Amino acid sequence: MKSKKKNKMRSGQAMVEYIIIVAIIAIAALIVFGLLGDAIKKKGSGAVSALDSDLGSEAQSAAQQSSADFIKNLDADGTSR
Repeated sequence: MKSKKKNKMRSGQAMVEYIIIVAIIAIAALIVFGLLGDAIKKKGSGAVSALDSDLGSEAQSAAQQSSADFIKNLDADGTSR
């Protein structure tokens, strides 16, 4: 009886450890995307420019604005001004 209870406790402990690891990975990914967000946006706009000149000019002008500035310009409902 005790061994079944021990196995169940170990299983629960392992699940908590996996959840902690996943949370750490998610936080690290958010930090990396936050730090590299502007660079990724500029690379994406460059790729769009290479493929389509009409959309490319819009993408280039959107890429000039940093992510922090874009967030500052959002209204309370989440739309940009």
